Amino acid sequence: MPVNDLLDFSQSGANAASSGHYEKALHELQCYIGDPVATIDAAIGESPDFVMAHVFKGYLYGLSTDHEATPIVKACHESAARLPATGREQGHVAALGHLAEGRWHEAGRALEDVTIDEPRDALALLTGHQIDFFTGNSRMLRDRIARAMPAWSKDMAGYHATLAMHAFGLEEMGDYARAEAEGRVAIGLEPRDGWAQHAVAHVMEMQSRQRDGIVWMRNDSERWTKDSFFQVHNWWHLALFHYELGEVDEALALFDAPIYGTPSTLALNMLDASALLWRLHLRGVDVGDRWAALAANWAPKAKDGNYAFNDAHAMMAFVGAGLSEPARLLLDAQQQAMAGSGDNAGFTRDVGHPLTLAIKAFGDGDYARTVELLRPIRSIAYRFGGSHAQRDVIDLTLIEAAFRAGETHLASALSAERAVARPDSPLSQLFMRRAAALVA
Repeated sequence: MPVNDLLDFSQSGANAASSGHYEKALHELQCYIGDPVATIDAAIGESPDFVMAHVFKGYLYGLSTDHEATPIVKACHESAARLPATGREQGHVAALGHLAEGRWHEAGRALEDVTIDEPRDALALLTGHQIDFFTGNSRMLRDRIARAMPAWSKDMAGYHATLAMHAFGLEEMGDYARAEAEGRVAIGLEPRDGWAQHAVAHVMEMQSRQRDGIVWMRNDSERWTKDSFFQVHNWWHLALFHYELGEVDEALALFDAPIYGTPSTLALNMLDASALLWRLHLRGVDVGDRWAALAANWAPKAKDGNYAFNDAHAMMAFVGAGLSEPARLLLDAQQQAMAGSGDNAGFTRDVGHPLTLAIKAFGDGDYARTVELLRPIRSIAYRFGGSHAQRDVIDLTLIEAAFRAGETHLASALSAERAVARPDSPLSQLFMRRAAALVA
């Protein structure tokens, strides 16, 4: 007997029990809670011919950006590709195939086609949105979801997630008031929506509303941390607010507990850990032996050359820990990546490789070389993925390198630029005071 999901889409190869597992996995993914991998595995165990369950699992691994996940993504695609499927489901299978081969942009376009035809396809919207994030496509972060919004209403299952994604897209396009409003509405509909929590935090980060951000994150934090696999990133946002205020002890306490108190080997968690320690390193903060434990977990990934955004953050750890051999292996892997196929060749060539070289140059004390490498890429840094808040580390590194290189006029100009963009930021004010002292 044919089975449909909660939004009335046909589910080829499913039965009532496996469909229930699928819906649970989708809700977990939309909220960033629980264990959607285990839940979707239960769906596959119940119905081995459930095509969208295989696709769902492939997406989960494909979006991890971990090199060791690639064989699983390919296996999921192979399983799905040989099963009967509707036209909509075939669009998903094609998207997963592109993702399995590292063709991020083509995967995103395939999912775009799915949601143009079926704007209520929640999994296509969510996966496409994440691909837009990993490829740095700010406009599509907003517009992929905006196209679908008229087909949704608040009484539909998962509407909160659609609203949260649109909120994040609005934020990345600078529409902060609407982004915050929609993010707050999404939280009102589903208090455990980690992406909605994250969207509002981004607004406050970009507007330099550090005190508001601390209140937003610390008020009822259990709702976005309990059983959440996204909580490390949201804790990182709280740490950024303290960092901007110069509250180093608070930032380090967050690193030592929820961010990396339990060392992780997941790239997305290690990335946040590197990003926080590097910002503190730029301010001259002695972080003790924290770099060593983090670098030890990055080291096995040094040869992956899988995703340029990860490479840059791995290099931060290697520089911080003073490890030359994994740094060399990483740069060699980037050379291979640039000669290969898949979109990461471009991510690495355009931004990732010069950024990684710049981070190493900074660690070597060659601040003039750091400046030379970073200036050409700062305006195109979106090409290798991430958010504005994450890519801000490029500007922070450039500013600090300019100061340390004694490039007075450049340091002053960059400080003025940041002060205009973020006039309420204590860090901007600090840069302006340093620039004035340097000129004097």
